[in-house]
Formats: sequence, C-alpha cells, structure tokens
Amino acid sequence: MNLRFFTRKRIDEDLDEEIHSHLRMAANDHMERGLERGDAEAAARRELGNEGLIKEVTREMLRWTSLERLWQDVRFGGRILRKNPGTTLVSVITLALGISASTAIFSVVYGILLRPLPYDKPQQIVRVWEVDGRGELGQVTDPNFDDLRAQNHSLEGLAEFHSGVESVSGNGQPSRQRVASVSRDFFSVIGAHPVRGREFVPEEQHLNAAPAALVSYSYWQQYLNGASDLSGVRLVIENKVASVVGVLPPGFHFPDDTNVWMAREIDMWVPSRSAHNSNALGRLRDRVTVERAQRDLGVIAHRLKQQYGNDMDMQDAAVVPLREALTGDVRLGLLVLMGMVLCLLLIACANVMNLLLAQASAREGELALRTALGASRSRLVAQFLTEGLLLSLCGGAVGVIAAYYGVHALITIAPPNTPRLAEVAVNLPVLLFAFGLSVVVAAALGIFTALRSTSGNTQAMLAESSRSGGGRSRQRLGRAIIAGQLAMTLLLLVGAGLEGRSLLRVLAVDPGFRTEQIVTMDVALPEAAGPARARRVELLTNLLERVRTLPGVSQAAVTNSLPIGQGTSSNGGFIELNYQQLSAQDKDLIEKSAHWDVWQLDQATLKELIDFLQNIPHDPQHSGYAGYSVVSQDYFRTLGIPLLRGRFFDSSDTVDAPAAAIISESVARQKWPGQDPLGHTIEFGNIDGDLRLLTIVGVVGDVREENLEAPPEPIIYVNYRQRPQQGYEFSLLMRTGGDPASTLAAARRILGELDPTIPPRLNTFTEVFSASLHVRRFNLVLVGVFAASALMLAIAGIYGVLAYSVSRRTREIGVRIALGASAGNVRGLVLRQAMMTAAIGIGIGLVGALALTRTMKSLLFETSSMDPLTYLAVTLVLLLVAALAAYLPARRATLVDPIVALRHE
Repeated sequence: MNLRFFTRKRIDEDLDEEIHSHLRMAANDHMERGLERGDAEAAARRELGNEGLIKEVTREMLRWTSLERLWQDVRFGGRILRKNPGTTLVSVITLALGISASTAIFSVVYGILLRPLPYDKPQQIVRVWEVDGRGELGQVTDPNFDDLRAQNHSLEGLAEFHSGVESVSGNGQPSRQRVASVSRDFFSVIGAHPVRGREFVPEEQHLNAAPAALVSYSYWQQYLNGASDLSGVRLVIENKVASVVGVLPPGFHFPDDTNVWMAREIDMWVPSRSAHNSNALGRLRDRVTVERAQRDLGVIAHRLKQQYGNDMDMQDAAVVPLREALTGDVRLGLLVLMGMVLCLLLIACANVMNLLLAQASAREGELALRTALGASRSRLVAQFLTEGLLLSLCGGAVGVIAAYYGVHALITIAPPNTPRLAEVAVNLPVLLFAFGLSVVVAAALGIFTALRSTSGNTQAMLAESSRSGGGRSRQRLGRAIIAGQLAMTLLLLVGAGLEGRSLLRVLAVDPGFRTEQIVTMDVALPEAAGPARARRVELLTNLLERVRTLPGVSQAAVTNSLPIGQGTSSNGGFIELNYQQLSAQDKDLIEKSAHWDVWQLDQATLKELIDFLQNIPHDPQHSGYAGYSVVSQDYFRTLGIPLLRGRFFDSSDTVDAPAAAIISESVARQKWPGQDPLGHTIEFGNIDGDLRLLTIVGVVGDVREENLEAPPEPIIYVNYRQRPQQGYEFSLLMRTGGDPASTLAAARRILGELDPTIPPRLNTFTEVFSASLHVRRFNLVLVGVFAASALMLAIAGIYGVLAYSVSRRTREIGVRIALGASAGNVRGLVLRQAMMTAAIGIGIGLVGALALTRTMKSLLFETSSMDPLTYLAVTLVLLLVAALAAYLPARRATLVDPIVALRHE
C-alpha cells in the first residue's frame, strides 16, 4: 500500500472515529434524560445531520478535495487518451512537430539574438563607426580615432582593432590562424583578462617594440600543449617572432574567431584622415545611454569635419550596441523564421483542436449526463484542461528530444559565418521556453475545447447527441479552423516560393567568370615590406611555373582577392593624372616613392607623402573609388573573364617596366563614358603606398566580387610582379581536367618545398561558389521544410474534418440517396463544402500574405514580395491539395447504403 493511500485511509478512519464518538456522547446524554438506547441513538443521528455531508465539509476544510479532484482528472484523462490510441498518437506527433520546430528555431534566436554576450556588463559595450556624407558606416582612421577617444565624455574607454588570417608557427607545424591587432584599453573595454600570464605592458605598445602576443585558451591547449611556463614560448607570426605573454579565458575569440592577439601600437600610425583601416570598440560610462554617446561623438565628428574639410570623410559618428552590431545582418532573417515556425505551431494546434472537438462531440452524451447530475461548467473545463495538459506535455517531451537533434542539424547546415553560432544550444532558457509553450498550448486547447463542448444547455446537448446528423455547429467550427489552417499554410508556401524564386534568380546571375574545373589553394604570405617584396614575387613566380607543369593543369594564376570567396581585399580612391603637367618636385616625389617602403617611413616623410596624395591636382570627373586586385598575367584567361579592349598583362610587365593597370568595364563606363580609357594614367597609391602612376592597358568584363546578389564593383587590377605588397592572403587558381584531389595534393607538396612555413587551404572553386549561397539555401531549406510540414498538416486536417463530417451525416446522406440523389450529387455536395472552405482560407491567406511578406523584402533578390507567379502557383497548389484531400471522404459518402443509413443509430 503506498503512502498517499495509507495517509488518506488513516484520515478517513480518524474522521469516522470522531463522528462515532460524537454520536455515542449524544446518545448517552439522551439516555440520561430517560430515552431508550434505540431512541437515544436515533435522536443523536437526527441532531448530527447528514453524516456524508459532514465528511465532505470536513475534507474540504482539510484541503484534500482539490488534490483529489486533480488526481481524478489526471486518471480519467489518461483513460480517455488510452481509450483512443489513434487520436492520441496523432495528436502527440502533431504537437511534437510544432513544439520541436518552435523550440529548435527559438534556440537559434536565443543563442544569436537574445543571449547576453559573455563579457562583463555587455550592455555597455558598443561599436563605433565613422559616417560619411552618404550616410554609410565605415572604419575609423587613426587620427580620427585619437580625437574621438581624447575628446568624448561618454565612453569609459575606446579601442582600435582589426584582424586577418595569417601564418602562425608554434611548437609544431605552421597553421592558418586569425590574428587580431588591438590597441591599449581593448581588453578592459571588452572585459576579458588573461587567466594565465598577463596583458600587454607599455614597453610592448609602441612603434617597433618587441612583438608580444596573447593566445586563446583553445590555441594554448592545442598548439602549445597547455604550457604552464610561458616565459620561453615563442610564436612566428608572418616572419615576426612574438613572445607569448598571456592566455585569455576559455571561449573568448573576439573578434571573428581570433586565436592570437598582438599590440596595435607596434605598427605604423597612419596620419591620413581618409585611410580607414581599423574598427573601434567602446565601453559606455555608468548611466550613459547609447543615444547620449551618439550625440557626444556626433558633435566631435562635426567639429572635426569643420576643422579638416575635404581632408577627411567623416561627417558623423555611429554608436551601436555590440550585440546588435554582431547580429544586425541576420536579425531580420531569424525573426522571419521565428514567425514562420509559430505559424506552423498554430497549424499543428488547429489540427489537434479539430481532433479534440471531434472526440468531444462523441462524448456529448457523457458531458450532458455529467451536467445533468450537477457537474459545474468549471469542473468540465478543468477536466478538458487536464486532458490538454497531458497531451501537450507528452508532445512537448517528444518535441524537446526532437529539438535537441534538430538544433545539431541546424548548426550543421547553417552558414559558417553566422555570428554567435557556437552559443546555440538546448539550454535551460530553451527548455523553459518549451515547457511554457507546452503549457500555453495545453491551456489554449483545453479551454477552447471545453467552452465549445459545454456551450449548450443540457437538454439540447442530449437531443443533439442522439441524432446521427448532430454536431452541426461543431462541424462549422471545424471548417472554420481548417480555413485558418489553409490561410497560415498559404503564408508559409508563399514565403518558400519567394525564397525559391530568389534563389533561382541568384543562380541565373552571370558572375562574369567560370567556376568549373577550377581548384584553389589559399596561402597566407608574410608581409611584403622592403626586400620582402622581391621574395614574394619570387615565391609566387616559382609556384606558378612549377604548378603549370603538373599533369592536367592547363592554366594557373594567382590573386589576392578571389571572387565570391574573399571579395576585393581593399578599396580606395584613385585619381587620373597627367604626368606631363606635374611639377618637377611632384615628379621627383613619385620617382622616389618607387624605392620607398612606405610602412618603414618616418612620420614626417609619411605625412609629406599623404599631403601630396590629398592635394595633388586632379580632375574630380575622372576620380573615384574602386576595388584593388593584384593578379598574375593569366588570371583573366584562367577564370574566363573577357577582354573588351586593349591587352592582358604579359611578360613585358616586369618590376622595372612602367606600371600597368587593367580596369573593369564599370570603371570605364563611369569615369570615361564614350571615351577610350587606354593610355590614361591614374594614381592609386593610397592602397599600397606605391605612388608610381598606373597606365591603363586594358578593359575587362565586370565580375561579381562580393557575392552574386551584389552589383559588380568597379575594380582596378595590377600585376603582382609590379605591385606585390598589397594583401597577405593570395589564392592560387588552377584549371585542371584531371583529378582535383591529386592536383591539390601536388600543389601542396610544391608549396611545402618552396616555403614549409606557409600553411595552405585547399578547395575547389565550385565549393567556394556554393558556399557563397549558404545563407539563401539555409533560409530556403528551413522555410521549405516548414511549408511542406504545414501542407501535410493541412491535408490531414481537411481529410479528418470531412471524414468526420461524412460519418456524422450518414443518416442524412442515406435519406438524400433514398430520395433520388445520385452519387455525383452527393460527391459534389461534399466537394463543394471542402472547396468553399478552402477558398475562404486561401482568400484570408492571400490578404495576410500581401501584408506580411513585405517584411521579407530585404531577404529577396530581384523578386517582388507580391510576385504574381508565386501567389498564383501557391493558390493552385492549395486548391489542388484541398480537392485531393476531400476526394476520399466524398467518395466514401457515395458508398452509403440507404437502408443501413436509415437504420443508423
């Protein structure tokens, strides 16, 4: 016997003993007054009253009734669910589908958008940008950063940082690691401090100081074997030997999955106010809002603009919370996905609601009898709530298990560059969301079903339950729910259709180059300063010559900006110059610049160079901004980029020859419309510090550098033999007709023989191209899965409601057939009702879709959110699906035997 039963039995026994004791005492009193024992006991019972009522009141006072009723409801609900295993199983699976999808997507939304950043007081950390005259955000320049840091009154600290992939050698083989260059105050601003060792000291934070490095916890364990003594640990970073002085906390990799941090101050401070090279990170002072900091920095930016005029681009400053800055590009897409998955959940709930209504309709007699015997409406509502809670908790439990695996699947297919992806997991907040969602669903299902099932009077319920054609109001409600299902299904199908149309449009875009039969090998090269320029040229030349001899390799080339994969490595302003019109002093400065290493210049000479670049006379009509790509002579042939005018680079473009440039078609069209740009000379020294004029020798077709959805950027190409210093990351491109794997293995071996310190990254260009479509494919897959699931639920809903309607109208259909209705008439009756319901639902869905899909505008590519072809296709699909789902119940209605139907019930 369990403890609960024993405790209650003991209480009942004590209560009986108390009542019997009272009766004995009252009977004794009457016997003392002269009554006989039998009369005395009868008088005592009359005085006591209803013994059962006394027990009930006493139990109420002991507060056992509520728990008892709850336990009764749970047991009764369990029996009801076991009695209808098919309905229960379908309901649990349907709810599990909706809850698992909602929980999985919420885990992504929470991990990326809602979860606080793992830093000290993360709400105070902000990103700071410069804002130019066009309102576009940009990186900060060194002098503007210094002024903003020194003059503001709202920031506790402001730091510079930038990062890139570099070759890093520790105790083992070199590896490709993201290395960040950070200024003083960076770690205090972000709120991260070493768990081992120390931060940078002032002696390590000045120009040409001995390099020092901090490493991530994972890098320390994987590559440095968790060395407890860091005093002798050294890293070779791009030919610089850096002492490891500290290890940062586990999980800290800001910015951009960085594993190594170095001091920004050891590199040259660039005095130009138009050289946007760094990002800025700030921490708000206590009780200072983002809006106040925005006004503060904006005032400083306006004052600097008035002071320096055209020498600087900044006209305003932007201050954005760090979490928003990290997730701004994915916020809208995730919120749209969350809205869509909630639509799926509502569709699942609608299906279950119809099942419960059908089940409640079959229990009309039971409910009417319970009402007639005194059961209150609140008591019946409690019963339905309990049944709904049992269903929802079962569906929620299955849903959480499915969501766990679903989250892992989402992480696998999500774009690798999704911010904060590593923080996505099924954790406590996600589990609480799933539990809360289950409770809300249970309440909605239970209350709605109970109110509908107990809305009539007892006599009407008894009468309606006795007729085979009864439940007409519930049938109408079921069709209304189906109409709502179809409306939400249409929303999801339209979303999937628009995403699909956008993907087709993207795939139809001509990138301007060929991707097939191209394999790539990315190499992180050491900095090309001074004599290192010649070494870089020699390495790339030897690599190209040896790779061209590999079997199956027809063409090979190098570039510092692989289209689609990396985009242009940098962009900047160029101007057209007439060399003959320059002064002798300007010509001398240009000649000298060919022999300077701009990164090793003293500040005075560097300032003279920058002043020359900013004040050199030029025609604004032939000046502008363009991307800057360093390529080899066979680059255009390898990728199939067409030559429109002039020539490609050739063997005559040596380091000592006049510097040549090839421009893209958009540069020629924008700057020399209706003219021949060949022979014009341009100055582009703000990119790599080389002031030698570039002579335009050719015009090539435009290419999509960033991605297929961005318009072609204007690009100026230079020869790696003449301008090798720009960029650290170069890509070797090989067109091969053989096995890509063997070609890449051979290329890796050649690179190892030329320079074993350079770690390569191997890939095929087709994979690089495919990776550029990650985001759009991810959205399409999720929306498509939601839409397909919603469509299947809608089919099941239509079929279930019509099948139930036909079964409840068996007698009516039999009468119609007996009176002469043909099979076609009966089938048409059922189909008309189904198609009318579908038409109403589709109409409501179309109105909703026209209003809601406007939020998807920024997620679409060359596709209107009101694309008529998508809407027409979705409408036809839903009508066809509704007709197919209704056909089987309609056909079943024609098979009713009138004699059997008339005897029905």
